[in-house]
Amino acid sequence: MTADGEDSSRRERVAWAVVPPLSRGLGRLAWHLKITTPTGRIPQPPYVVAANHHSFLDPFLVAAALPAKTRFLGLQDLFGNHRLVDFALDTFDVIPLSRGVVPLGPVRTALRHLDEGGVVGLFPEGTRHWEFEQSRAKHGAAWLATRSDVPIVPVAISGSEGVLGVDNKLHTGRIEVVVGDPLHATGSGRPAVEDLTRRWGAWVTDTLH
Repeated sequence: MTADGEDSSRRERVAWAVVPPLSRGLGRLAWHLKITTPTGRIPQPPYVVAANHHSFLDPFLVAAALPAKTRFLGLQDLFGNHRLVDFALDTFDVIPLSRGVVPLGPVRTALRHLDEGGVVGLFPEGTRHWEFEQSRAKHGAAWLATRSDVPIVPVAISGSEGVLGVDNKLHTGRIEVVVGDPLHATGSGRPAVEDLTRRWGAWVTDTLH
């Protein structure tokens, strides 16, 4: 490994050691953050994390709720706008995903990470919304899980839309994160992917309501 690679790896290890507990502490102090895992059945990696998406805070909330380091896929739009944001994206080894093209490179990277025993995180809605609507969910998370024969760990986030939503303004409020039981694909191919996406969306809908 090169010196730059060693520095990046060391920075990532430090970030994952510090950021999740810091997110939990600040979240509880500022927004009464509540994290629940009703049955406590979070599997050992590899798995795919899929959460609804209201806020730029959501990746930190997912990281705060799960015991394993998660490598997120993030839209390419996030890169190149601010040096501090770019530093954070690089530190957490976010996989850039371009709009409007078949994401062969990012897909290969995500599959390889799962094959190596890692955790990949996605927001199936694709971008932030004030409210969750199951019909917006794309099939990427379910496809990765089905293709890699790993479960989806569903996460439902409520309250982050009121704290730092699509208006990009910071407010007071309460945030709750619920981690559900792992969801496994049944069957194979497109029907299995569509069914897994549907079950994920139904779980999020039921949990948020």
